[in-house]
Amino acid sequence: MDGIQLMIEEHKTIKRMLEVIRSFCLRILDGKEVDGEDVFKMIDFVRNYADKHHHGKEEDLLFKFMTEELGSTAEKLVRNGMLVEHDLGRLYMRELEEATEKMIKGDEEAKVDVIGHGMSYYHLLQRHIDKEDGMVYKYGEDNLSKETIERMNRETEIIEKEAREKGLQEKYEALVKELEEKYR
Repeated sequence: MDGIQLMIEEHKTIKRMLEVIRSFCLRILDGKEVDGEDVFKMIDFVRNYADKHHHGKEEDLLFKFMTEELGSTAEKLVRNGMLVEHDLGRLYMRELEEATEKMIKGDEEAKVDVIGHGMSYYHLLQRHIDKEDGMVYKYGEDNLSKETIERMNRETEIIEKEAREKGLQEKYEALVKELEEKYR
């Protein structure tokens, strides 16, 4: 299993959910009826698929190996770039959750915050994914030792097998499809 290629493929699924988030926000802006409960499904996807599953592999495997093996350039790239953006995404999700709870309770002004936090996450992750696919992953691939890449691939395979046994990939692929049909 090619761990880096798998993460690139996961980005495609994450980008699909980003488009759902954007479409949902646009519906609010257009004054159309939306189901606030769907935002909690989006947040679940972000927290458990994009963050825990996908970012977990990045942080626990690729980024860890890069900082251990490649020195200060990788350290700066990972710590001051990628990890900061992961944390910022988590903040947007917390803020989106709070705003959605208010919106569901009838706070009309909270719709602005739902749009703001949803779109902030959308733009952050679009740029973040482009950097990872276009630069960070390539830097790791080109500079990590063959042994380290092989180790990362083996560990990725273990993580993926455990996730498949729990039905994680299937669950979140189905969720993306369900929300795409509703909001795109």
